[in-house]
Amino acid sequence: MSSAARPSAADRRPWQEILFNRKMLICLFQGFSSGMPLYVLVQLVPYWLRRADVDLATIGLFALLTLPYNWKFVWAPLLDRFRLPFLGRRRGWILVSQILLLFSIGQFSAADPAVDILPVMWIVAATAFFSATQDIVLDGYRRELLSDDELGTGTSLFINAYRISSLVPGSLALILADRMEISLVFWIVASFMAVGIVTTLLVPETARDDTAPPSLYAAVVNPFVEFFTRDTPKSALLILTLMVLYKLGDNMAVALQTPFFIDMGYTGTEIGTVQKFAALGGVMVGAALGGLIMLRVSINRALWMFGFVQIVTILGFAALARVGTNLYALFLAVGFENLGAGMGTVALTAFIAKQTSTRFTVTQFALLTSLVALPRTFASATTGFIIEAIGYFNFFLLCFVIAIPGMLMLFFVAPWSESGAASRTPGAR
Repeated sequence: MSSAARPSAADRRPWQEILFNRKMLICLFQGFSSGMPLYVLVQLVPYWLRRADVDLATIGLFALLTLPYNWKFVWAPLLDRFRLPFLGRRRGWILVSQILLLFSIGQFSAADPAVDILPVMWIVAATAFFSATQDIVLDGYRRELLSDDELGTGTSLFINAYRISSLVPGSLALILADRMEISLVFWIVASFMAVGIVTTLLVPETARDDTAPPSLYAAVVNPFVEFFTRDTPKSALLILTLMVLYKLGDNMAVALQTPFFIDMGYTGTEIGTVQKFAALGGVMVGAALGGLIMLRVSINRALWMFGFVQIVTILGFAALARVGTNLYALFLAVGFENLGAGMGTVALTAFIAKQTSTRFTVTQFALLTSLVALPRTFASATTGFIIEAIGYFNFFLLCFVIAIPGMLMLFFVAPWSESGAASRTPGAR
């Protein structure tokens, strides 16, 4: 099913018709399934490792094992070219990846990082690979499912559900870990993958077999050729650079936030409770506010406005490092950071959708989202060393400074006036 042509203003459907339909429910449940494995890796696993007295530098290096999120465009053409013998070209791959995620997350229960760190490394790498594979196909499925006038709403709901999923490994799991064995907690978390599995079994297929690339060569080469020749190679490279830099400072600031909270003296229950209310509330308000503002402003201006909020809220963590253990300060710092992150994510995701041709949805989405994930991986790998060298307060000030080049890139890629932007119109839809 290809995305429908963009409707004119006169033909645009009422917002109630767009919002209250089955497609939006699909986006919600798929967003939850997409986000949950990532939050296991960036919230629950670091908490588990720190409780086992693993040092910060080692915890940070674990982020290198999540490189599949950055390289998923490498095997995305395979998922587009070939289909499994059940459920269709999209749903088949989605189901397999979700079942594998359920078992890989559960396997953390069999490892003990205090005794042998190697099995933990293998499980992290496997979970990251299966999660990245799920994301590849879910992104393509969503773009094919939604018509152009549904894309903004569907993407916003997907992002909000993605963030809501953080409550499982980042809040519920931490609270349970204070009350029961961590091995059982991992299986409880893994069981939430059933949400995605049931959804996949119930939703329709979106990709017709006759639209599959005619050869593996075409599946690999054509999406990249179209992206780099749509305008000029220079404009394509500028856009790719923005993808790397736009959320770099924000990603660095939150890369080791759970160990930061532990070192500040907060308990697992306190961290979990704040994550439940401040983090979720902040990001949902940010995403909703961002969506409302984008009804009146262009994507370019949203990137500027939301990016400014995103980098300023980093300073809340610097203030928290000075204040010390104070639940009110923790709530405010986490809430405002997630507010900025939610707004920035909405704008950047809309920009990615604008740059993606539905003829090559799977591979182009994988390429662009891989670059967005790149700073998160390398930031997490280096932040432990930086924090141990300069301390938390100076580290968060450094994150603020590192966020500035991403804003400067907007002059070249998405200027406020939009005249002279690296403007590119996707190929035929």
